[in-house]
Amino acid sequence: MSRLQGPSSLKRKRPELNSPAQSLTEHERILYDVIRSKQDIGIWTRDMKKEAKLPDNVVNKSLKALQVKNLIKEVVNIQNKGRKHFMATEFEPSKEISGGAWYLEGSLDTEFIESLRQLCKRQIEKKVVATLEEVTDLINSYPAFNVDVTKQQIEEILRTLIWDNAIMEVKSNGMGEFASIPFGKVCYRYVSKGGLGGEPRAGALATIPCGVCPRISHCTPDGVISPKTCVYYQKWLDF
Repeated sequence: MSRLQGPSSLKRKRPELNSPAQSLTEHERILYDVIRSKQDIGIWTRDMKKEAKLPDNVVNKSLKALQVKNLIKEVVNIQNKGRKHFMATEFEPSKEISGGAWYLEGSLDTEFIESLRQLCKRQIEKKVVATLEEVTDLINSYPAFNVDVTKQQIEEILRTLIWDNAIMEVKSNGMGEFASIPFGKVCYRYVSKGGLGGEPRAGALATIPCGVCPRISHCTPDGVISPKTCVYYQKWLDF
């Protein structure tokens, strides 16, 4: 299953009227109520049997019937992949069960992650400089993705691109290529390819110590951390 195409299924579904849930045996109803009560956490079969207080053969038969009627589903619990874990079909696994946004059916969704990385990089390359909000909006408007991504997810992706030296995090100075971005706003700049061997070549701002300073977000003209008192900035000016 891929998240790059096809209908989205991340939202909770509403049970339809006259659904199979209306015609369950007594044992199926007991088991279904136990499973459904666990919502997006689901339940392990051993715990299910204890709570339902039904014999193993009755539980196994009822589980099969509920799956055939599409009322429950087996999900992968990344914390205990060897255990059979069930959940009502109207719920999607919580982050604790599924592993979060970067996991699909219990495994790290490397295809989705890499596709998102490449798309983010291309969008920033086109704009040269972009804010987190701009990249997020561009990705969510891209037709190939059927799952809306959050700013936090995009920020995590951008962080990996920074580590790979594909982009850099900078602060807008409100001029030139930053003219459309408010002064001081954190944004992301594409690192052009060039130099020997096709290695990434940073833009002019990368040579400024501010571009890699971990305290840049606290730096203000008249603050405790300031360009006026920064020895690294002064050295760069002298150089």
